[in-house]
Amino acid sequence: MTAPDAGGAASSEPASGSTAESTALPRPRWGFGAFILVECVLLASAALIGAILYRDTEPGEALSVRNVLIGTMLPTVIAASTALVITKVRGNGPLADLNLSWRWDDVKLGLKLGLLGLVLTSVGAWIWTEIVGERNAQSAIGALVENTPMSVQAAIVMFLYLWLLGPICEEIIYRGLLWSATERLEWRKEKWGRFAAFVLSTAVFAVSHLEPLRTSLLIVISIPIGLARLITGRLLGSIVAHQMNNFLPAVAILLTALGIAEA
Repeated sequence: MTAPDAGGAASSEPASGSTAESTALPRPRWGFGAFILVECVLLASAALIGAILYRDTEPGEALSVRNVLIGTMLPTVIAASTALVITKVRGNGPLADLNLSWRWDDVKLGLKLGLLGLVLTSVGAWIWTEIVGERNAQSAIGALVENTPMSVQAAIVMFLYLWLLGPICEEIIYRGLLWSATERLEWRKEKWGRFAAFVLSTAVFAVSHLEPLRTSLLIVISIPIGLARLITGRLLGSIVAHQMNNFLPAVAILLTALGIAEA
C-alpha cells in the first residue's frame, strides 16, 4: 500500500473507463480535504450571498427576482468552479481526475437511468407527499419561487439552471470530486472501491441539500444518478442522468415561477 500524500489521497489503479494513457499521469495531490474545502465554500458562499441579498429586504418581504436567481445559482457555481481549479492546480485537471470524457454510450445510459430516475422521483414524491403533506414535501427552491412571480426571461433562466447547469455543478462536486477521492482511498489496508464511492456520494448528496424532511426522498432520487457513474466509471453518464431526472421538476418550477401553476 502506498502511503497517502499531503493531499490525503493514495495511489491506486485507474478507475474504470480510464484510458491507457492515464496510467502515466502523476498521482493527484488532492483527496477528501479538497471535497471538504469545496463543501465549505458552498455553505459559506450561500450564507454570505444570502446575507447580502437579505440585507435590504424587510422582514416578510419577498426577495426580488434578481436576488432569487443569484441566491439560487451562484453558490453552486462557485463551489463547482473551486473543484475544477483544485483538480487543475493539485492534479491533472478535471478530464483526468474526475473521469470526465465524451462518450455516446455514456449519454445513452445516462438518458435511460435518468428516465428511471424520473419514474422513481414521481412515484417517490407522490408517496412522500401523502406521508408528510404537500407543504412539507415541497423543495426549498419550489418554496422560494412560489411567491415570487417572474418574467418569462427570468423563469427561463431558472429553468435552464435547474435542468442543465445545476446538475453539472452538483455532479462535479459529488460524483466527481467526492467519488474520485473515495475511489483512491485506502483505509486499514482495504480499498473502498467504486461501490463505497457510490454509497457515500449518494448519502452525502442527499444530506447536503439541508432539507431534513426530504433526505430519504433525495436518496431515492440520487440512486439512478449514482448508478450511471458506477456502471460507466465516468462522470458524463451521471451528469446526463441528473439532467434528465431534473427536467420535469424544472418544468414544474418554471410554470410555478410564471404563475401558471401552483407549487
